Amino acid sequence: MAEEIAVLMAAGMGTRMRPLTEKTAKPLVKVKGKAMIETVIEGLRARGVKKFYVVTGYKGEQFEPLVKKYTDAATGTELKIIKNEVFETINNISSIYAACMTKDENGESIVGSADMFICEADLYIPDPGVFMTETERSCYFGKMVQGYSDDWVFEQDENGRITRVGKQGRDVYNMVGISFFRKEDAKILKDAMIEAYGKPGYEDLFWDDVVNANLDKLDLTVHPIKENEITEIDSCDELAAVDPDYEKWN
Repeated sequence: MAEEIAVLMAAGMGTRMRPLTEKTAKPLVKVKGKAMIETVIEGLRARGVKKFYVVTGYKGEQFEPLVKKYTDAATGTELKIIKNEVFETINNISSIYAACMTKDENGESIVGSADMFICEADLYIPDPGVFMTETERSCYFGKMVQGYSDDWVFEQDENGRITRVGKQGRDVYNMVGISFFRKEDAKILKDAMIEAYGKPGYEDLFWDDVVNANLDKLDLTVHPIKENEITEIDSCDELAAVDPDYEKWN
């Protein structure tokens, strides 16, 4: 398997999970005894990913202990923090842009330096096996939802190539917060992100909007997952549904 890196997006304020997130950064909230972000890191580490870049913003200092915990010279595993200084005023395009502007040891952008995962950090992944399937093409992990969905969805052509990334759809795969880009597609993404950043209206863009605008250049498909293999937790109700210890917060 070629070298793979991972960018974990952990800059958000988690306002829908207050009051828990008033003192704790959302990805560090524990589910069944383990911080959500660590279920992502450990799943990717089991796959063989060794370089992790965590993009922080809100309560960013709370992520620093992860650097020591997941950096091990003996195994070559390394975790670095990327600071998103504008997370409060610019949408999550700013987190991927910050990654694009981060250089590796060769002075090149980390985005496009290797095959890469881009993951939300507020996911609960109980079984690392979800990462073990070979990913031959760039892809978004997706969960099929029958009927109407107002969430982020993917439309595909007859060959499985994604033709739209956006809100709302019917009988389509829904976004679950994990994507994988082959090195050549990561380079295209980097260039597109840099070009889009700073243009009028960029402040409100999700990074996936940039992907959607460049689908003619990117070769993206959907990697199907099953129910409950990846759970994005956005509220105290959703947290309590996974971990009953939080029922008191409902």
